[in-house]
Amino acid sequence: MTSSDTPEGTSSDSTHFGFKDVPVSEKAGLVRGVFDSVAENYDLMNDLMSAGVHRLWKTAMMDWLMPRPGQHLLDVAGGTGDVAFKFLDRINNDGKVTVLDINHAMLSVGQDRALDQGRLNGLQWVNGDAMALPLEDKSVDAYTIAFGIRNVTDIPLALREARRVLKPAGRFMCLEFSTVTTPGLKEFYDFYSFNILPKVGGIIAGDSDSYKYLVESIRQFPNAETFKNMISEAGLGQVKFRKLSGGIAAIHSAWRL
Repeated sequence: MTSSDTPEGTSSDSTHFGFKDVPVSEKAGLVRGVFDSVAENYDLMNDLMSAGVHRLWKTAMMDWLMPRPGQHLLDVAGGTGDVAFKFLDRINNDGKVTVLDINHAMLSVGQDRALDQGRLNGLQWVNGDAMALPLEDKSVDAYTIAFGIRNVTDIPLALREARRVLKPAGRFMCLEFSTVTTPGLKEFYDFYSFNILPKVGGIIAGDSDSYKYLVESIRQFPNAETFKNMISEAGLGQVKFRKLSGGIAAIHSAWRL
């Protein structure tokens, strides 16, 4: 999932798009193109990138979040609705989720799924940017972002925006692919990611380039400890993380104190 646009005051004229350097002003459009391409096959994409385990990781994030009735969740880069639906199921639909995504195609997928599942209440679908959230200060009880933060052009800015919209004692949670350190698993995961996944994406989804970018974007994302420090620098407190599946992914938790 994606949320990205060119931030004001960016210190560098270039940034990374996978392993390529591109002008900051161009990254948002390039990322948007990737997710326009994979939107209809997004679940398949995550299945291929995680061997199907992404569903268990999202459940683990929800277990740690421990939703409570009456809460308002902002799910950023959540266009397909996976996290929003899990949240509402946990609280028996006694709450609200604002699903925000910069990509219209992803939001359309989520809205169609909600209708197919008869989910008519408690959901608000917003086309918006993680770096300029269209929400009031201190307006949400929880903020989640799953597999989206690595695609943001200015991650520190997005983290500051997360803090801004959280109420005091509000919870921040991020699920993202991380750095594999387990011996043996790292070598296998690298081989699969760079040699098998783009080919499979090309055969099944007809788009090997987008899958190649997604693999490269994971390798450009900071390791769990570095990302923990970035969250702290954004003003959030009690930052912790849990590695999943040998470090293939990680969940980061923090609070607005």
